Amino acid sequence: MMVGSPLLERIRRREAKVGVVGLGYVGLPLGMAFAEAGFPVMGLDVDRRKIDKIEKGESYIKHIPSAPLAELSKAGKLKATADFSKSKDLDCVIICVPTPLTASREPDMSYIIQTGESLSPYVRRGQLFILESTTYPGTTEEVLKPLLEKTGLKAGVDFHLAFSPEREDPGNKNFNTKTIPKIVGGFSPACAEVAAALYGSALKEVVPVSSTRVAELAKLLENIYRCVNIAMVNEMKMLCDRMNVDVWEVIQAASTKPFGFQPFYPGPGLGGHCIPIDPFYLTWKAREYEFHTKFIELAGEVNWQMPYYVVQRTMEALNKSRKTLNGSRVLCLGAAYKKDIDDMRESPSLRIMTLLAEKGAEIAYHDPYVAELHKGHGFNMELKSVPLNPDTLGDYDAVLILTDHSGIDYATVVARSSCVIDTRNATKGVTQGSEKVMKA
Repeated sequence: MMVGSPLLERIRRREAKVGVVGLGYVGLPLGMAFAEAGFPVMGLDVDRRKIDKIEKGESYIKHIPSAPLAELSKAGKLKATADFSKSKDLDCVIICVPTPLTASREPDMSYIIQTGESLSPYVRRGQLFILESTTYPGTTEEVLKPLLEKTGLKAGVDFHLAFSPEREDPGNKNFNTKTIPKIVGGFSPACAEVAAALYGSALKEVVPVSSTRVAELAKLLENIYRCVNIAMVNEMKMLCDRMNVDVWEVIQAASTKPFGFQPFYPGPGLGGHCIPIDPFYLTWKAREYEFHTKFIELAGEVNWQMPYYVVQRTMEALNKSRKTLNGSRVLCLGAAYKKDIDDMRESPSLRIMTLLAEKGAEIAYHDPYVAELHKGHGFNMELKSVPLNPDTLGDYDAVLILTDHSGIDYATVVARSSCVIDTRNATKGVTQGSEKVMKA
C-alpha cells in the first residue's frame, strides 16, 4: 500500500511542486493562491496566449489585478507551460478545465478526457491528482481514474486521487479563492488526507467528505439550489407582468421576513460556468439509475426559455411605439453574464442578441468590460462594443438592459432613450422618463 507521508511532509514544508491544468477563471487564482502560500507552481494550458501573459506578469482576467501576478511571475513562483510532459516533475496536479454541455444538453467530458490523456504518459508513483471541474457524480472514478491508470499504476495504491469542487464567484468582493471553504473528497482515506493537507496549506478552511462522489454531488446541489429558486422567481416575474405587479417590489417586501425566506432575483436567463449547466449534468446521470428528475429539469427549462421571453417583451415595448422588431435598431447594454466582470461563459446576452438578430433587428451592444464579441458557441456575429453616448441613445429604437454594470448612468439612459427594456431592475429609483421603461 502506498505510504502518503513523504508527500505529506513535502506539502507541510511547502516543497511540493503544484501544477494547475487550465488557467482560466478557476485555475489562475488557484495557482496564485498556492504560489502566495510558498509553493512552487506550474500552470499548464493549451492556450499559448495565457502562458505568454503569465510570463509577462499580465492578467487576462478583469477582476484579477496584474500587480500580484507580476510579482509571482518575476520571483519564479508561478510559471506556465503548454508542455504536459513537465507534469512528471510535479508532486500535485489540480485539473480545472471546462465541462460544458453538448448541443443536446448532455455532459461534454472532452476537456477532462483530453487532459487525462495528456497527463497519463507521465503519471508517476506518489503523485496527487485532483479534479476541480464541475461534473456529475462518478466522473473522477469513472472517467479520469482509468486514464491516469493507463501506465499500470493504480489510484489509491501508487498515486493519490481526489475531487474538490471549485467555488469561484468572479467579482465577489466578500469571498475569494483563499476564503471560500474547500470541500475535499478522496478516492481513499489516504488520498483524502493528502488532498486536504494540500488545500489546508494555502486556503482558510477545508471541509473533508467521505468520497469523490459526495464532493461531486455537493457542488451540483449548491448550484441546482440556485437554479431552482431562480426559475421559480423567473416564473413569478412572468406572472407579475401579466398581473401588472412589480415583482421586484414583491421580492423586497417578502425579504423583510427575518426567517424562512431568502431572496432570489429574476433576470434575462442564467449565465456563468455552473448554474445553467449543472442541472443537466445531474439529470443525465440520474437516467442511469432509471430516475427522472422532473423538478430539476423543469427549473432548467424555465431558465433556458427566459431569453425568448425577453425578446417577446422587447417586441411588446416596440409595439407601443408602433414599431416592429424587424428593422429596429436595438442597443444591448451588457454582454457579460453578471455585473462588473468580463466573464462571458453561457451569458444569456449572447442568446438574446442572436434571437433579436434572427427576427431582423439591427444589433449593437455596449459593455465596459467586454470590448469585442466573436463567433462561436452558437453566437454568429462579430461585434465591437460601441460607446455609450447620451447624444446617440435616441438613435436606437430600443435600449435593452441585460447586465446591470455599476458604472452606467441609468438615469441618463432612460432620459435619452426612446424605449428601455430593463431585465435587471437597473432603473429602480429613476423617475424621470420612467414611462418609457418596460420591465422584462
